[in-house]
Amino acid sequence: MPQSYYIFRSGRLRRRQNTIYLECDDNGQVQKQPIPVENVRDLYLFGELDLNTRLLVFLAQQEIVVHCFNYYGFYVGSFYPREGNVSGHVLVRQVEHYLIPEHRLAIAREFVSGALFHMRHNLRYYQNRGRNLQEVIDGIEAVASLLDSALDVPTLMGLEGQARELYYRAFTDILGLEEPFEKRVRRPPNNPINALLSFGNTLLYTAVLSQIYLTQLNPTVSYLHEPSRRRFSLALDLAEVFKPLIVDRLIFRLWNRRMIQESDFEPIGQAEGLYLGERARKVFVREFEEMLATTVQHRRLNRAVSYRQLLRLEAYKLIRHLIGMEPYKALRAWW
Repeated sequence: MPQSYYIFRSGRLRRRQNTIYLECDDNGQVQKQPIPVENVRDLYLFGELDLNTRLLVFLAQQEIVVHCFNYYGFYVGSFYPREGNVSGHVLVRQVEHYLIPEHRLAIAREFVSGALFHMRHNLRYYQNRGRNLQEVIDGIEAVASLLDSALDVPTLMGLEGQARELYYRAFTDILGLEEPFEKRVRRPPNNPINALLSFGNTLLYTAVLSQIYLTQLNPTVSYLHEPSRRRFSLALDLAEVFKPLIVDRLIFRLWNRRMIQESDFEPIGQAEGLYLGERARKVFVREFEEMLATTVQHRRLNRAVSYRQLLRLEAYKLIRHLIGMEPYKALRAWW
């Protein structure tokens, strides 16, 4: 079964016949590790790796997406092969729904609604385990009640920002932090929790992007986030629904079980920021992959589906909405 490969070592990726080899220098000896191409879903490159166009052509033929990260583990971009699963009809409908304000707003509202549902879902879990989070839950519910009255996407994003500000306040109690977690800081992350959020959200974004690639959707046409250069903004849209459900839950578990600790973070050069050290990155990636492989019994399909499959099913639900089969309804976890 295809899987994601995370490469932390430095060296060279090379095509040899019909497979991929990772070549690394080990005390003067070149070690060659085969990566059977039929087993690769996508590649995550964290090490300093050399590769050539011959390899990229091969990866494109095999429809393998490659996600690249810099020295600090920050996402820098993806090699996104030409889509093999295209539909002019879906593309026209996708653009049409962006251009018609009320159509765009309806989809964007569902993304935010799903995100707020999962925020409350997490908070209630910890409320039932002794954390005093009722005030935050009530605040997010009050924001959620205003979503239907939002008349445009900027207003909707403002409401989402208000909800997330309330939600992040609860992190201090959930994670047992000595210093209050006050706000989300991205560039660069200014404390361990922000660094974990940045890393986790990036992994989720790339996982969603890989799943979009398998559908007829164009990843650059989005509804909540404004389409722009140099990013696949539809992946940002779909990821919003899953951030609390996947990334935040994972961070809560890793931190509370002390699988990742403050000693795992290092300063970013002269900047006032932190990044996740390599050991902790590997722990996070391992647990992230285990979470994506976790299955739940799907109510409608009446079979077990993994979290990774839920990402693709969300994209398919959006397609059904675009072509007029049924209104899009963002995932609400029932488990």
